[in-house]
Amino acid sequence: MRRLVVLLTAVLAALALSPAPPAAAAPGTPVIFVHGYTGSASNWTTAMSVFRAGGYSSSQLFAYEYNSYGNNITNAQGLASYVSQVRARTGAAQVDIVNHSMGGLVSLWYLKQLGGAQYVRHLASIAGANHGTTYAAACLAFVTCQQMYPGSSFIRTLSAGDETPGSTRYATWYSPCDGIIIPFTSTVLSGATNNYVVCQTHIGYLADTVTLTRIRSFLAT
Repeated sequence: MRRLVVLLTAVLAALALSPAPPAAAAPGTPVIFVHGYTGSASNWTTAMSVFRAGGYSSSQLFAYEYNSYGNNITNAQGLASYVSQVRARTGAAQVDIVNHSMGGLVSLWYLKQLGGAQYVRHLASIAGANHGTTYAAACLAFVTCQQMYPGSSFIRTLSAGDETPGSTRYATWYSPCDGIIIPFTSTVLSGATNNYVVCQTHIGYLADTVTLTRIRSFLAT
């Protein structure tokens, strides 16, 4: 019995001296979500829940809102200012950007034309109108839709040269069931990790926790 007590005492002492397993590190890069045409910050309610479940705090998650009916160059300039504000507020050198639909154009203009790539660690484009969509013909009264139409000077500028500049890591998610991005392959960017989704609707992505979780995992790379 005495030997058993001595053995147990030794085991407990060894456990006490053993280092505790390291705690899982919380994600350190703030995320800025950029909505699509006629969208708003409310589009990202599910995404933010998915990200919080993965270790992000609410203070790391931001949603940029812009004028869907104005000019995407102005919207991209606003994004540049917003990124600067988030970096100043969080102390982070870089941010991650997750965009949807026309938010792809706003984000890419910022990275390619305004020098934003140096401040963006990852860019995730969900059903981005990255090469335009013929669906924009339904709203050509607005400058943003004119810019979003395939072949516009805006699209030609974005598509010229390197589509994924800088050290930013790029990924896209696109699906033949989209219905709004026509052709659906418009989302694909040369040099990005382009993820084919078997069937998801354009708006359905915003509540698609499987895809949103994969995007969260992409940002962790």
